[in-house]
Amino acid sequence: MLAGKRILLIIGGGIAAYKSLDLIRRLRAQNATVTPVITNAAKEFVTPLSVSALAGEKVYQDLFDLTDEAEMGHIELSRAADLIVVAPATADLCAKMAGGHANDLASTLLMATDKRVLIAPTMNVRMWQHPANQRNLATLQADGILTVGPNEGDMACGEFGPGRMAEPDEIVDAVTAALATGPLAGRHVLVTSGPTHEPIDPVRYIANRSSGAQGTAIAQALAALGADITFVTGPADVAPPSGVTVMPVQTAVEMAEAVKSALPADAAVFAAAVADWHVVNAAQSKIKKDAKGSLPVLKFAENPDILAQVSGMKKGRPKLVVGFAAETDNVTQNATAKRKRKKCDWIVANDVSPSTGIMGGSENAVTLITKDGSQDWPRMSKRQVADRLAGAIADALGAAGDT
Repeated sequence: MLAGKRILLIIGGGIAAYKSLDLIRRLRAQNATVTPVITNAAKEFVTPLSVSALAGEKVYQDLFDLTDEAEMGHIELSRAADLIVVAPATADLCAKMAGGHANDLASTLLMATDKRVLIAPTMNVRMWQHPANQRNLATLQADGILTVGPNEGDMACGEFGPGRMAEPDEIVDAVTAALATGPLAGRHVLVTSGPTHEPIDPVRYIANRSSGAQGTAIAQALAALGADITFVTGPADVAPPSGVTVMPVQTAVEMAEAVKSALPADAAVFAAAVADWHVVNAAQSKIKKDAKGSLPVLKFAENPDILAQVSGMKKGRPKLVVGFAAETDNVTQNATAKRKRKKCDWIVANDVSPSTGIMGGSENAVTLITKDGSQDWPRMSKRQVADRLAGAIADALGAAGDT
């Protein structure tokens, strides 16, 4: 799938740099061309000779190389690739990218490129969780930088947590998704996923049992058809998909703002299980029991109706708006009414009664409701549901493009 694709691989200076050698091997096994760039810090972990031997290409190291720069080589390098991959993307490299620094070859290439960039972050768990790093990551994601990982696990420093670089096969999958060609190539699709958490106090919140598995599967299936995905997700149980732009949120209000900032889009799929209400009088400190056994009184207000807002847009409305309806009774009847009420094009309805095991489970049984009627799909895995829905979306957008 990567035959003929040109990957510019920037290797940062972290212990995970050794994985970049396997990554090169796997990319070349997919018949991709890999042009390596190695930072000075990376040379403390892998040698230019080993990188060059595996890539079968010259390794670029210095910004002020007289031979390479005689014809503005850093500009040519940054433009000749189909995709730039940064693996490992250290905290320092992420900070340089977020701040627009260009004081070495790697950062200058990243500033000069007009191609998509995929980063595989890796760092100590405390560095990953540091507010400065999280701000940098949010900036990069807002700039359209794709991410894969990091994973959670044991660190070389002896600590445990998020910060391990994604495995080479995961990065290859993300590269494939980023370079995918298919019926949705050139299309931007917005996907929402997961639950929202509405605070009661700093340690308690209102939520639902959505795992985010269906939304993640839909995003993966659409990306596999070549779509450029913006993935707005609440605090889901499953990891977000690789090779897409991820916008993490907590509350319904935050999700509404993220959706607004992600538009325009050719299609929008609202798979998130958004809370209908939020607590108006949420406490700023933990609510304590009192000696009298008094119960706290919670006051609620409606959350923004994201699906209805986007469906009702007068200008810039996506060509196709798909909502979800999780019902426990009268599934088709309630979902059909919801489609008309929300003014969306399609509704994907499912029965989430406790006996079905669908909410938070690995399978789904849905009914696709359009203006032309309803289609009952058999119970299948959530990935199969996603593939079928993605195919239908591709067909619908293809038809819309012909009119």
